[in-house]
Amino acid sequence: MRIGIEAQRIFRKKKHGMDMVALELIKQLQILDKVNEYFIFVNNVEDIDVLPKTSNFNIVQVKPSPYPVWEQYHLPKAVKEHQVDILHCTSNTAPISLNVPLILTLHDIIYLEKWNFTQGTSYQIVGNLYRRWNVPIVVKNAKHILTVSNFERDRITSHFKFNQNQVSTAYNGVGKHFAPITDQAELLRIKELYHLPDDYIFFLGNTDPKKNVIGVLKALSILKRKGQLKSKLLMLDINRNYLSNLMKQINDESLMDDIVFSGYVPNKDLPAIYNQASLFLYPSLRESFGIPLLEAMACGAPLITSNTSSMPEIADDAALFVDPFNANEIADAIMKLQSNDDLKKELAANGFKRVENFTWENNAKQTLEWYKNIAGQ
Repeated sequence: MRIGIEAQRIFRKKKHGMDMVALELIKQLQILDKVNEYFIFVNNVEDIDVLPKTSNFNIVQVKPSPYPVWEQYHLPKAVKEHQVDILHCTSNTAPISLNVPLILTLHDIIYLEKWNFTQGTSYQIVGNLYRRWNVPIVVKNAKHILTVSNFERDRITSHFKFNQNQVSTAYNGVGKHFAPITDQAELLRIKELYHLPDDYIFFLGNTDPKKNVIGVLKALSILKRKGQLKSKLLMLDINRNYLSNLMKQINDESLMDDIVFSGYVPNKDLPAIYNQASLFLYPSLRESFGIPLLEAMACGAPLITSNTSSMPEIADDAALFVDPFNANEIADAIMKLQSNDDLKKELAANGFKRVENFTWENNAKQTLEWYKNIAGQ
């Protein structure tokens, strides 16, 4: 069988959620499947060394171009040229015209929800508009749809009026390098490289409104006014002007002094950052899965996350849950966890057990079975 996988962005230098999911899936398929031939369709080859070379996996650089042009015009031509039997599109969207069966990974349908699609940066809005046009078409063309949580599966089947058997859950996994680190020299290296403070709360926020940056800032402001803000907040690759505008909205520009900015951090360096955090804060408004939850659990970082969407399904008993729309509740949870070492240890221990349920090997095995089913093998 000749299997095509759309993995447009896996070789860009600054990789994010869906890029890492596609990359980890392909790595596991390389281990599991030595029989079928694979064609990995990409847009660029900046960081090609992140994928090992194997004889039955072919990297195909499709003509670099803006994503909609690449996906709708150049990708179908490449699929036809390489005579693949099926195409797996890994990042929500797909060509609307294909000459082979399509398997679609639909991570979420957040952009189809009215509250979200007109918010964010211009880049995010354009992307949401493209998905709003594309996804309703391609989900009807797909032979099967994979998604990342039972919560999101139910959202998809309800929205599109599908039968449950048209959509399957294939949980994401977590890289094996996310683990407790005992090498003090390595921890110190990362601390110095990214200017980490001695005591910090780790928060993975960005300009996407669902990440709830403003809710976190409100919670910090509450703690600061009460004299209970004991730790710095560590944020990675985020725009300072964006943060400054949010601080003006909540009338507390002094919070900039309580935030440490480390810039973009490659995936390989993230485990040491989780390891040294006093807690990991993830009060998103809406998630289809939340891979950072697994990363934190695997590293032993105590969790605070939201009681909404997929997060209780993923974190289970390994987190302190809050209403993400309630800044006071977020602030109370931070204070509670930082003052209770026994609770921190309990959550960390539960996290180590919980994360064992999520592996990229299982994800790849499920995906490979669907390749075989769709191809009739």
